[in-house]
Amino acid sequence: MYKAFLIKYGEIGVKGKNRYIFEDALVRQIRYALKKVDGQFNVTKENGRIYATATEEFDYDEAVEALKTVFGIIGICPVVQIEDTGFDDLAKTVINYVDNAYPDKNFSFKVNARRARKNFPMDSMEINAEIGHCLLEAFPEMHVDVHKPDVLLQIEVRNKINIYSVEIPGPGGMPIGTAGKAMLLLSGGIDSPVAGYMVAKRGVQVEATYFHAPPYTSERAKQKVVDLAKQVAKYSGPMTLNVVNFTDIQLAIYEKCPHDELTIIMRRYMMRIAEQLGQESGCMGLVTGESIGQVASQTMQSLYCTNEVCTMPVFRPVICFDKQEIIDVSEKIGTYETSILPFEDCCTIFVAKHPVTKPNLKIIQRDEHHLDDCIDALMKEALDTVEKIHIEAE
Repeated sequence: MYKAFLIKYGEIGVKGKNRYIFEDALVRQIRYALKKVDGQFNVTKENGRIYATATEEFDYDEAVEALKTVFGIIGICPVVQIEDTGFDDLAKTVINYVDNAYPDKNFSFKVNARRARKNFPMDSMEINAEIGHCLLEAFPEMHVDVHKPDVLLQIEVRNKINIYSVEIPGPGGMPIGTAGKAMLLLSGGIDSPVAGYMVAKRGVQVEATYFHAPPYTSERAKQKVVDLAKQVAKYSGPMTLNVVNFTDIQLAIYEKCPHDELTIIMRRYMMRIAEQLGQESGCMGLVTGESIGQVASQTMQSLYCTNEVCTMPVFRPVICFDKQEIIDVSEKIGTYETSILPFEDCCTIFVAKHPVTKPNLKIIQRDEHHLDDCIDALMKEALDTVEKIHIEAE
């Protein structure tokens, strides 16, 4: 029955003279998402409305699932579109629409017409009354409820006439690419993929960095992160995953620095490397999955020490979430089952038995000087041997 979707957006509508920039970005993202669907679509915008119109047979459920991954969309409306050939044809189409969409007619309804094209001979109130009358004649078991109807039948008189009664919720947010680019520190855990999803929802283009420590971490651990990146890319669009060989730096820290400071010093070098990679690729911030107090490296004192090495802002979208809230989002976006696979990343291999929870920045800086004889060469080697993997959603 459906050959088109009417796409509704939220925040974009208040962007004033810049609105077209956000609309164009949303159109691009919709086109990209629908490329994976069997069938071809034309995606167009018209007077505050965006339409995805099929030019051939398509898989309806697959198309809806694809559109539900596009940030910026708040509503996906399967719509029947007709040319304006007079009221009688409109009434006939509406009756056929209701008959096909609702086999059981025992429900209340309300007609809500909007006449954007003022040369249509009937105003909105007249359309409401006449279409409602036609439906009651065709289906006597239906009844009108203008306050809390079971079915709200929408009729929009535009260049064409749109008829729809279903609005499938979209993910909301802003279109990818409208808010700059950031570097996500992506591990194999639950938190960082959620952080990547959340910052992408605000229109940020995401690149990712993963710290690999062979032979202490396996190829399966690396593949786990690749799989997580693919799941995040369903929402964020294509991304580059930078795989950094971090083994030698970790071993040097382990050998030369106090063991209770291992995690903090390790995190500081991760941030330095991620920032340099981000600067090279035009990022304007770093993104982590840190949450206050979740582990020793995420106390306020630890985060203060970690931040000190960065000149870029560090965004922490889940900073005030508890673990269950983060898990809920990870289950919603499909990353949870991958995140809990038992393949450890480098953050969990070199962990002190009793890590410091309230590190002193001056002491951390002092103890980092134990690495002065080797760290520059190790950092250069890590950056020179970065493996770059192009990630797209499957």
